[in-house]
Amino acid sequence: MDQFWFNVKYGFNHVLDVNGYDHVLFLMILAVPYLFKDWKRVLLLVSLFTIGHTLSLVLAAYDFVSVDGKLVEFLIPMTILIAAIYNVFTGGKNDKRKRIGPLFFAALFFGLIHGLGFAREFTMVFGDASNKMLALLEFALGIEFAQVIIVFLVVFFGFLFQTIFRFSKRDWVMVLSSIVIGLVIPILSANNIF
Repeated sequence: MDQFWFNVKYGFNHVLDVNGYDHVLFLMILAVPYLFKDWKRVLLLVSLFTIGHTLSLVLAAYDFVSVDGKLVEFLIPMTILIAAIYNVFTGGKNDKRKRIGPLFFAALFFGLIHGLGFAREFTMVFGDASNKMLALLEFALGIEFAQVIIVFLVVFFGFLFQTIFRFSKRDWVMVLSSIVIGLVIPILSANNIF
């Protein structure tokens, strides 16, 4: 049972690591356009991101894939930037279709990229585990729990700003997305692969 809690806590801390705030930035961008009434949609988006993240860890842990670390460290902030720019251009618009669209596939794909960024550390920590798959699933549970907390906070602050401070939905999405763009550009510049 101690190993279970270690793995869950490790996943939880992976998301909330102050030095690796790129995970939090991506979650903010995913959640900012939504309200509490959209909780199922947001949960699906976050879960697809976790599935992608976990899948890339499985592929790396069992040596099916190996990607250049510099490329991944460049692609991670790029995914955040793309999602933030998408929000800037679609901010405040309601999705009338309410079906799985490109954003859901993007969340899954971006999860794959983000998982590859952690694959080396995961392999170092859990590479000798007797049951890597179980450790990976416990780790993913911790990730999902931390992500739900972050998404709840983003949606809660969105509620506060839109009801108490009378921000329009569009303004809330634009402001938070612009802040994230401002935070991710220096990360992108620092990881220049060219």
